[in-house]
Amino acid sequence: MSPRIVVVGIGADGMAGLAQTSRDELVSATTVYGSKRQLDLLDDTVTAQRVEFPSPMLPDLEIALRQATGTVHVVASGDPMMHGIGATLVRLFGAAAVTVLPHVSCVTLACARLGWSVPDTEVISVVTRAPHLAVRRGGRAIVLSRNSSTPAELARLLLETDRGDSRLSVLEQLGGPRERRRDGIARDWAANPPDDVDALNVIAVEYLPDDRMLQTLPDDALAHDGQLTKQPMRAVTLAALAPRPGALLWDVGAGSGSIAVEWCRSGSGCAAVAFERDEQRRARIAANARAFGVDIDVRGSAPECFDGASVPDVVFIGGGVTQPDLVERCFERLPAGGRLVANAVTAESEMVLMQWNTRITGELRRYQHYRGEPLGGFTGWRPAMPVTQWIVVKP
Repeated sequence: MSPRIVVVGIGADGMAGLAQTSRDELVSATTVYGSKRQLDLLDDTVTAQRVEFPSPMLPDLEIALRQATGTVHVVASGDPMMHGIGATLVRLFGAAAVTVLPHVSCVTLACARLGWSVPDTEVISVVTRAPHLAVRRGGRAIVLSRNSSTPAELARLLLETDRGDSRLSVLEQLGGPRERRRDGIARDWAANPPDDVDALNVIAVEYLPDDRMLQTLPDDALAHDGQLTKQPMRAVTLAALAPRPGALLWDVGAGSGSIAVEWCRSGSGCAAVAFERDEQRRARIAANARAFGVDIDVRGSAPECFDGASVPDVVFIGGGVTQPDLVERCFERLPAGGRLVANAVTAESEMVLMQWNTRITGELRRYQHYRGEPLGGFTGWRPAMPVTQWIVVKP
């Protein structure tokens, strides 16, 4: 039987900022879990046993809570349901077993200080994720920091990805007696970062220049050596891949990673694993991932590097279709209901897809597009290479 868990959000102002309901819960508690910083905010009216979160926190915390009896209390920073332990405990124990008493979130406090509308502001957590995932091509965001070095790391990434003019506001100890705000420009932070940033901070970013694009990216927006799926074909390929929120793509023979980048840009939580044998191209894929703030795990050649990669929801084969057993190895890695899309530009690779479609009936498509180019004083049509595409869903 699961214990009753009460999660109490607490701010940098400690017990003084708590609502009476939250205060009463903590005063009546027998055991309180939390990080050292949060436990240190409790005053002497809380007589419960104080237990620091284990490191790493999961799965040891889950085991400890499942073994507990009665009511267990957890203190968390701000709103526990905003990138916090509250959502994790609800996922593990169910909503009926977890009561959450939120405090004002750091996001709400930051937006209040800046005069920003909360619904119009993206929230990005890099507490447990790579800092480059907070890079954007425009707009505003509140970035939840991992530690005191995160603002300088993000500033350097913004400078490297041509966002050096972005405006930063680093807000420390929000809502507490030691609250501090410092404003600056990304390139200045990158060149001369302060050495006294508090570990408890969030970064408000206005990304400049703002060149956000909701459509498929033009080819010159991506670093490449000519080996990339061109924009028109990328658009129809993305439609065939049919991304869904939180889905994982394997981009096999990724080249510049253009398909992986578009996949990750397409929806919330979409991530990709890119397999590419060429070292220089792997470096370009990583650079494109940083430039667009997307989650791409870059690996070596396929299928040799398949082991250890998370199970894909969708596989795209953009190169190497004629490699022996590659299509089969990709197909066997898909779960039931998973989708495979392969593009072929040579007669030999097209033949492989034709043979596979005979074995497992999917959908074959063939694309040919033309571009208008000057021809003397007139305009002529120059054809691109035709592309054969095979789409199949694993039964």
